[in-house]
Amino acid sequence: MSNEQLRASADAVLSRLVGDPGGTARLREDQWRAIEALVADHRRALVVQRTGWGKSAVYFVATALLRQRGSGPTVIVSPLLALMRNQVEAAARAGIRARTINSSNTEEWDTVQAEVAAGEVDVLLVSPERLNNPDFRDQVLPKLAAATGLLVVDEAHCISDWGHDFRPDYRRLRTMLADLPPGVPVLATTATANARVTADVAEQLGTGGGSDALVLRGPLDRESLSLGVLHLPDAAHRMAWLAEHLNDLPGSGIIYTLTVAAAEEVTAFLRQCGHTVASYTGKTENADRQQAEEDLLANRVKALIATSALGMGFDKPDLGFVVHLGSPSSPIAYYQQVGRAGRGVEHAEVLLLPGREDQAIWEYFASIAFPPEELVRRTIDVLAQADRPLSLPALEPLVELRRSRLETMLKVLDVDGAVRRVKGGWTATGQPWTYDAERYAWVARQRQAEQQAMREYATTDGCRMEFLQRQLDDEGAAPCGRCDNCAGPRFTADVSRAALDAARGELGRAGVVVEPRRMWPTGLPAIGVDLKGRIPAGEQAAAGRALGRLSDIGWGNRLRPLLTPQTADGPVPADVLDAVVGVLADWAKGPGGWASGDPDAPARPVGVVTMASRTRPQLIESLGARVAEIGRMPLLGSIAYAAGAEDLHLPRSNSAQRLRALNGSLTVPPQLAEALRAADGPVLLVDDSTETGWTLAVAARLLRQAGAGGVLPLVLAVQG
Repeated sequence: MSNEQLRASADAVLSRLVGDPGGTARLREDQWRAIEALVADHRRALVVQRTGWGKSAVYFVATALLRQRGSGPTVIVSPLLALMRNQVEAAARAGIRARTINSSNTEEWDTVQAEVAAGEVDVLLVSPERLNNPDFRDQVLPKLAAATGLLVVDEAHCISDWGHDFRPDYRRLRTMLADLPPGVPVLATTATANARVTADVAEQLGTGGGSDALVLRGPLDRESLSLGVLHLPDAAHRMAWLAEHLNDLPGSGIIYTLTVAAAEEVTAFLRQCGHTVASYTGKTENADRQQAEEDLLANRVKALIATSALGMGFDKPDLGFVVHLGSPSSPIAYYQQVGRAGRGVEHAEVLLLPGREDQAIWEYFASIAFPPEELVRRTIDVLAQADRPLSLPALEPLVELRRSRLETMLKVLDVDGAVRRVKGGWTATGQPWTYDAERYAWVARQRQAEQQAMREYATTDGCRMEFLQRQLDDEGAAPCGRCDNCAGPRFTADVSRAALDAARGELGRAGVVVEPRRMWPTGLPAIGVDLKGRIPAGEQAAAGRALGRLSDIGWGNRLRPLLTPQTADGPVPADVLDAVVGVLADWAKGPGGWASGDPDAPARPVGVVTMASRTRPQLIESLGARVAEIGRMPLLGSIAYAAGAEDLHLPRSNSAQRLRALNGSLTVPPQLAEALRAADGPVLLVDDSTETGWTLAVAARLLRQAGAGGVLPLVLAVQG
């Protein structure tokens, strides 16, 4: 087949893909160059092009042409389920049979693998996490690599830890690449890679300067996007602005928040204001996620209120706006997210509403970067000394890392060859390993530079699109003529008094349920703590209350400055105390409260107990004393540090390590024990904050053992 005939066939597939019955659709020149390289020349290609350019058209058209020539199925490694669902539907329009293997369809895996083996599947979409599943890696992946006709690495910036969304599982692709038969084409695609990330991806995928590969890097300007920034005084003004101006934004769109708590707050408020919106976060159930996606695609909702869980992989060509309630920490991440809008319409609005809480949230996520060398070495040593593979629950108590951070670290070590994931858990390989401190430090500095760039983006008086293009090393960066700095603002910061009062009322509503711990973490006996299984009912705390979460945009903004280590200790502020009293009143009268009339509710508290504290003793003691005074209850005393535990340090790692530190470190003084027995009823246990719930659980156990008829935790803040 000549190149002219191949081009005609490619355009015909494109017409089917985009639903053009007249067959008039034509590939862009760079799209054709990539397809030609893959199909005619069997080369490797790296395509760095703006969102909406048509990268998926390249691999679907190439798949159809390769399959016509007898090639095996295309394997697409794709990071998010939303993208997979969109692409299965898109492939069907072009007559391409696509299936997926991911965490949401485990019951279909055997069927899908059988269909692939029988040649009934043209495209198999695989999540990167599957690549290091032992069964998939050892049994399925080798056969898949041998039969693959085209390998596609979508969102390829995830392979680089210089990028904004590094995912260790992507590194497994190097193994698959090495196992591909000669002449199998490879396509890597991304819209969000600066020059450094592009070079790193090219090197890792064998599409770099030393290979006979095609690298297509296009201009990143998005002519449909009008960028703007609105500086509003506080969270209430931002919420009120959304409530009043949401319907002024074109079509339907996405409102991004930085935390799950904020997404839930915004969703609830906008619904109260009459807007049809849905929440989409990492905590949203899979079925609810699918429903939310379908509702947005069908314009049944005005907006999804989403975290970065929707950051990649959502394809809605007519998305009319993207609003960020809070600034992402990276201009590259920001460009990637706003690129969801305006792909199939002439005009889309992009607005950033930065908040004062953004920096604190950035700092939290930065604190969970790659661990220091001693913790990494400790983990490798524990695995080396074990006589069997260790699962994450078994390994977690033995190292001072939370499970999510531990798992990410193990994946990096797996790629580096120091550990290996096998059936039953993880093992050490015994291979030498070097801690690349220089690289990790560079990445940390890069993160700080990206944060500074986002501050500059929000305050620049230059072209905003040009600013983002320069951050992505786009040589064609030039003023766009559309953003608020080029063409003038399209929106004012005005909000009505009614909307502002409603937003303040919503954000000022205090009260978060603090669920008690009911099970001890696994593995405690292995580290010398003789606790396991369910916490006996007679030693548990009841469900408690907090004033708010530090991660929310209501009380979180008030509590963060109060509880930061830089703030001097002092008595509880009057506004905070008033809010706590309101929480207590709502708690008493609400479902399950002691004044609710519920026969299963706990009795009214008969006293107040405070937690010992080295950092905020005045805050906690004054809060306990005022609550006791207002509630006309006695202040019974305080949980104290045991002898020798005055300098107790709770590791910010995992539950088992925290409990090991807490074990034997707290005590009920004799006077408090006597007061508990005399009071004969439940007590309020007052503390400044709770992060994991284990300090409250240990204190409640001690109080119950000392004679308390129940323990009702009351804290100012839930961390996280």
